[in-house]
This record gives sequence, structure tokens and C-alpha cells, in this order.
Amino acid sequence: MSRASRGGGSRVVVVGASMAGMLAAAAVKDLAGSVEIVEAHEVPEGPGPRTGVPQAVHIHFLQAGGIEAVEALLPGAGDLLTAAGAHRIPVTTNMIVHSPEGWYRRWRRSTHQLISASRDLMDFVVRKQVLADSRVALRPHTKVVGLLGDRRAVTGVRLRAADGTETNLPADLVVDASGRATRLPRWLEGLGITGLVQDDVDSGLVYASRVYRAPVPTRGWPFVGVQADPRLPGPAKSGGILPIEGDRWHVSLMGAPGGRPTRDPDAFEPFARTLRHPVLADLLTHAEPLTEVSVTHSTANRRHYYERLRAWPEGLVALGDSVAAFNPVYGQGMSVAAQGAVALRNLWAHGSAPGLARRAQRAVARPVDAAWALSTGQDIHFSTTNGRTPGLTDRLLHRYISRLSRTAMGSFHAATALTDVLALQAPPTSLVAPRTLLTALAGPLRPPLHEPCFTEAERRLLDKLAGRRTPRESQ
Repeated sequence: MSRASRGGGSRVVVVGASMAGMLAAAAVKDLAGSVEIVEAHEVPEGPGPRTGVPQAVHIHFLQAGGIEAVEALLPGAGDLLTAAGAHRIPVTTNMIVHSPEGWYRRWRRSTHQLISASRDLMDFVVRKQVLADSRVALRPHTKVVGLLGDRRAVTGVRLRAADGTETNLPADLVVDASGRATRLPRWLEGLGITGLVQDDVDSGLVYASRVYRAPVPTRGWPFVGVQADPRLPGPAKSGGILPIEGDRWHVSLMGAPGGRPTRDPDAFEPFARTLRHPVLADLLTHAEPLTEVSVTHSTANRRHYYERLRAWPEGLVALGDSVAAFNPVYGQGMSVAAQGAVALRNLWAHGSAPGLARRAQRAVARPVDAAWALSTGQDIHFSTTNGRTPGLTDRLLHRYISRLSRTAMGSFHAATALTDVLALQAPPTSLVAPRTLLTALAGPLRPPLHEPCFTEAERRLLDKLAGRRTPRESQ
């Protein structure tokens, strides 16, 4: 794309009004004459459910790296989210998590944060901020059915309206943010671009989720989770309780083949009791269910290696789940999309030479690389996983990460090093830095915790709910 076409009257078309689509619009709106977001479905006026986002019924949060990226694109977005009811959760200060290596220690020094809320609220706050810009327009009930142009350059999209009529919409840049259901591989073939590599790693995990009225004040309440341990026999099971807006808990339970949760509401809490620790089930005993149980089977890690194609047209970039969709248990999708949008903005703002779109696609792939290594590096060790099996290097690395994780239960430095990576603020390679290697070799500096580490105030609330008093529990 030329410098002239990028300014003034240039037009950007974004395919999909997803979180990735909105962040893509935020990334380019200051550099374009107009941005049009084309969405196949209805877009709600408020924080309501949006068709085509089945994952919205499950727990969502922004990692620290994602918060930074969203703020870079939309200054003040974090404060708008918290003002609307979202929670900022200090990591690991306000987390009670049972990992395969033990219970997270609730360090008083917080180095990172999560932002938690329902996906509907997150989408709404970001969408409202993006669409407040007069340069950004939304066209709902319209489907993109193809690309205009050829293998050298994409010049727009072919649209199909709700009544079936088709029209062409010219564009200087097309950003595909249409999600897991992207048709971009087929569109590229239509332009004569072949050889795209797709990678699928599927643990077979099924998600079941439900929203509860929390029995305790949720402001300041910790995230509570029980992770699966791939070393144990039987199907992997995990779950989490995340405080969200409206004094509610969003609860998601996950299970692999042979131990999957179902839509049966009477089986939801009993399933929670089959996890490695019953803390989630104990908490839900006091909570009031507000919704039915929603189940999702589409949890595979799936990646398209667009950056490896020998030919890539000018005027086209893919972003978000269109590039890579992750097992949602790791909470990476929105954060990676935000980091990809920042990469697009930074490159497009300073480039004008031929090959800009290819460089942008490679820049988008960099945050994907880190998240992909984390999610698939864990999933390949479950016996139910299809698509890839661990080799010798994978097994050695997994043993090292397990040792580092065990060390992190009693070492602030190890905990911070791991959190830097899990929060998408440092590459996985940072875990083999000399100081971190020595920390893992030395092992934990404090003894392990043997039960959930609730604070005294949290314990008093739980004791009141249970109608009994228990001995004071120290951290």
C-alpha cells in the first residue's frame, strides 16, 4: 500500500465485528480516511449476546499483556471496563489456584493483573469506544463472500446483503477478523495462492459453563481455579470461578473424553466435585445458579501459517482467531488479538514500501508464536490429544517447566518469571535465562501449601455462609 493511499481518503474494510475486528479498526482508524466493519449478524446496542460467538458463555479475562495492548489502542479502556463492573485481579495476590505442582502462593507483591468480566460486557465496552469515532462505521447483516483482486493485491471484498443481493466494496486494506469460521484459506485459493499450512492440536476438552449469584461480595474476591494434571490417570478435568460484573460468579468446568461435563444442570456441581480438589464445588454449594448450563466442544488449537506462504497479496492482513484459535482454558485469545492489532498499527504507521502487508502478517504472527507454544506445549501431554504427540525435546521441556512451576510455589522470582510468560509479556525463551535456570535448580524457598489459601477475611465470610466457625487459617 502506498503512502498516499494510506492517508486521507483510504478505506479499510474489517471482516467481522468480533473483539479482534474492533481492535483492528482501532489500530488503523487514525491512519485511514474511513474504516468499515462488516458483520454477518446483528450487533447488540448494549452488553448483550452476539450471534456467532459461542465462546462468550464461558469465562473470559484479559491477560496483563492484553490489557497493555488494548490500552495502547484505546487509551482509558481498562478504566471504562472497571467502571462498567469488570474486575482487576492482582496476580497471584488474588488467585487461589491448584496447579499440577501445588497451590499458588498468594504473594503480597503483585506484579501483574487480569481484567475479568463477561465476554458480552468486554465486547460492548470496546465496541462502544471504537464506534464513537466518526471515521468508523458498522455494516451489520452483511456477509463477506469473497475477495476482490488477484494474487498480487487485494482491492476490496464481495458483499452479500440480507436480501441476497451482492455488491463490491473497494478497499485499500482488508483485515480478516472473522474468527474460527474464517473462509480466508478458501478465498486465497480463489486468488491462486495455495500451499497454506494448517496445524490442529485438539485435547478433546469440552467446556460447560454457568453463571451464579455470588454468595459473597465479589469486589476483591479472588479467582479460584483447579487445573488438570496430565500426569494423572484418567481424563483431564479442570475448572474455574471468575468474579464478573453484577455480583456474579462465572463458572466454567472442563473435561476430556471419558470425563466430559454435560448440559444437565443437576450434574454441574457434582462434576465440580470430581476435580483434583473440591474447592469449586464447596463454594458453589452457597451460590445461586442464574443460567442454564452451556456446553462447547470447539476447543481445539488451530493455526493458519499465513506468514509462511510464498505469495501474499498487498492490501490483506488476517488477525485474531482467523490466524490462530487457542484452547480457551488458557485465556489467551483476546490478548493475542490485541497484541496483533498493535503490531499491525505500529508497522502500518511507519511503512509504505511494497511488501507492507506481508510484513504486517509476519508481525501479527509473533505474539501468536508465544501463545501457541504455551497452549500446545501443555495440551500435547494429555493422552486424549490428537494432532501432535510430544517428542523427546517436548518431554524434557515439560519436565523443566514442571520443576520451575513447583519452585514458583515457594519462590517469588520463579513465580514472576512464569507469570511474565503466561501473561504474554515475555517470550517462553525467557524461562531458560541463566538466573531462572539457577532458581529452578535451587528449588522453592518456602514449604508448599497443602490447602486453599483463603485470607482471614475471606474465611470469615465462608464460615458465616456455612453457619460455623473454624480455626483461623494463616497464609
